[in-house]
Amino acid sequence: MGNRFLRHGFIVGVALMITGAAMAATRPDARLEKAYRFQQGGWTYVHLEGSPSDIGYQHGYLLAPEIQDAFEAIKLFDTHQSQRYWEFFRTTARQMLWPHIDAEYQQELQGIADGVKAHGVDLDVWDIVALNAFEEVPDYYLPWLNKQNKSAENPKLKAPGNCSAFIATGGMTKDHQIVIAHNNWTSYLAGERWVIILDIQPEHGNRILMDGFPGVIASDDDFGVNSAGMMITETTITQFEGWDPNGKPEFMRARKALQYANSIDDYVRIIKEGNNGGYANDWLIGDRKTGEIAYLELGLKNTPLWRTKDGYFVSSNFARDPKVIKEETSFDSNDTSSSPNARHARWEELMKEAKGKIDVTMAQQFLSDHVDTFEKKNQANERGLCGHVDSSPRGVKEWEWGAYNPGGAVQGKAADSSMAAKMSFVARAGHPCGADFLAEPFLEHHPEYSWQKPLLRDMKAGPWTVFTSGQKQQ
Repeated sequence: MGNRFLRHGFIVGVALMITGAAMAATRPDARLEKAYRFQQGGWTYVHLEGSPSDIGYQHGYLLAPEIQDAFEAIKLFDTHQSQRYWEFFRTTARQMLWPHIDAEYQQELQGIADGVKAHGVDLDVWDIVALNAFEEVPDYYLPWLNKQNKSAENPKLKAPGNCSAFIATGGMTKDHQIVIAHNNWTSYLAGERWVIILDIQPEHGNRILMDGFPGVIASDDDFGVNSAGMMITETTITQFEGWDPNGKPEFMRARKALQYANSIDDYVRIIKEGNNGGYANDWLIGDRKTGEIAYLELGLKNTPLWRTKDGYFVSSNFARDPKVIKEETSFDSNDTSSSPNARHARWEELMKEAKGKIDVTMAQQFLSDHVDTFEKKNQANERGLCGHVDSSPRGVKEWEWGAYNPGGAVQGKAADSSMAAKMSFVARAGHPCGADFLAEPFLEHHPEYSWQKPLLRDMKAGPWTVFTSGQKQQ
């Protein structure tokens, strides 16, 4: 009798152990309890909250399919353009970038790797760090490295100049508040995937609302607002040359600046600290608390800063400071036919015409603009603020973009001070003008880009959509 009870107790115990294990296996990970995602207007909105490792894990787990897809696209593009195997990018991430990343962001990056792994995606932390550096390693470090090696076999690589943006305040705007807007120019291969809205509530620093790329801890194109009233964006400096191998990765400095800046001075100090020259940008910075705006030209040797409470700054990949142009770029600022200079001219026209009337609705119209100031026509090409390089037989020689390169403006965002006070902005996925890019007919007409065929997809324009920090699916 006793043995029977013992056997019964053993069986019950084993059954309870199995049941407990099964419950544990199906129970949601505690790290995911405060995180969520939903789709709206062609974007994927993701709320992340907690410690650096928790935020990373949530990011990796919730966006695992998008990260896997984005990784394959970046891997294809970067290895093709650079003629380097992916292992080169992983080694650079491990040996050059990782030692200069703050512990907080090392934990977040490791968390992303852990999160994707938990969701069945076979990427490790070196893949994730290399993905985060997909702008600065191929476009800044590699040209510097090739120059050091002086090898004729190295591909011709130049720092690109992507994006159109402005910031205005005081008498320039309808309500005398700050208005900021930006459209992201990049390859359609990457741009069709650059449709994440990240709402991040970290343990330390300010809450952030920004657009982003799957698996990347910074906005990276960069548009965002924080809970301290900071409003930021940037455009890259065309044909910039310079790299400091001992500096901190730009993607980390950009994220840190948006997270911890409470003022323009804070933002400038943090983004400059450990400057490695990677992804050299013209930063447009606003502080809704004071109404002041600033323009930081972040070279490696030169970092001039302009500020005003009554005026505007425009940016479209042209260096503004003569010293930066002369000492740190090979850019011809006098060529009015080039994309950066033609767009610069158009920005100045629009600012002059719109003085005292600029608001978010008008900003959306600016981002959709197709006026070619060189040919004095309204046409979709590489010279309009809303770029369509796939329509241009010229391409953009300054960036080594050939004729009909499948790239241009891939999305747009805008906000004013009142929206920033609510941690909100409006965004449109796809061309800001509303046009669609269709991959199949494009590749039929331009087989020279067939190497992108496995991953180049349609880029359909969505509606202008307002996003707010903390919002839930509607």
